[in-house]
Amino acid sequence: MAREKNPSAETSSKRPPRKRGAVRASEPAAGRPNFVDPQQRAALISRAAYFRAMHRGFAPGYEMEDWLAAEAEVDAELLRGAAQSSSA
Repeated sequence: MAREKNPSAETSSKRPPRKRGAVRASEPAAGRPNFVDPQQRAALISRAAYFRAMHRGFAPGYEMEDWLAAEAEVDAELLRGAAQSSSA
């Protein structure tokens, strides 16, 4: 007996499926400022994450938490600054 093809099981060879939550470089994420150089933004986040870790005494196991909190903090501050400068 021949097996029927399942069209939903076939994958397109054009590009691999995107991971959940992945963002393409050309797609700005919601809430992420796109008017700041990505390297400057990363440096600000890195510094904020470092100070968060320092405040905790550099206890291991919180690196991702520190980075994500710093990222949210930096993005909020950048967006707040942009909103204030555009309304002035």
